[in-house]
Amino acid sequence: MKKSLMLYLFILALLMNVFTYMFLSKEVQFEQNRYEKTTKKLRDSIALVTNKLSEADYFSLQNNQNAQNYFDSGDGEKFIAYEKLIPVVTEKLLDFNANPKGNPYTGQDQIGPNKFVINKVKILNHRWIIADYSNGELWGEVLLKYFVNEDESIAFEVNQTLLYQK
Repeated sequence: MKKSLMLYLFILALLMNVFTYMFLSKEVQFEQNRYEKTTKKLRDSIALVTNKLSEADYFSLQNNQNAQNYFDSGDGEKFIAYEKLIPVVTEKLLDFNANPKGNPYTGQDQIGPNKFVINKVKILNHRWIIADYSNGELWGEVLLKYFVNEDESIAFEVNQTLLYQK
């Protein structure tokens, strides 16, 4: 009886070891497959987001070589770096928000007690800017022309404005 009990315990221990070995080896393979699938999915997501970002930035001064070349005079004397120009133009436009009657480049007169101010600016190329503006209740967008003068001052001109309904 003692020998048969030992035999049963030995067989039981052997079976447990075999099942444990099989489980652990399959678990490692399962985790590797899951890791590969997740990695592939993440790479596809990153590629998709990268493509969407490049599509969204198609109209921007940073990605438009022809617009960048506009600021190079060709004779080597006069050159404006677009990397430095973008924040300067944005800052100059946003400085007009301090006007007590609102930013004049929204193309809107003050309606009620709140003034219109520009919230977001995107420089499209060497000539055009699109901006978002609001007075807290009404929202709109404006298409502006900008010019870099000989004395490196910046002039703006409202081309078209759109005010959304409430």
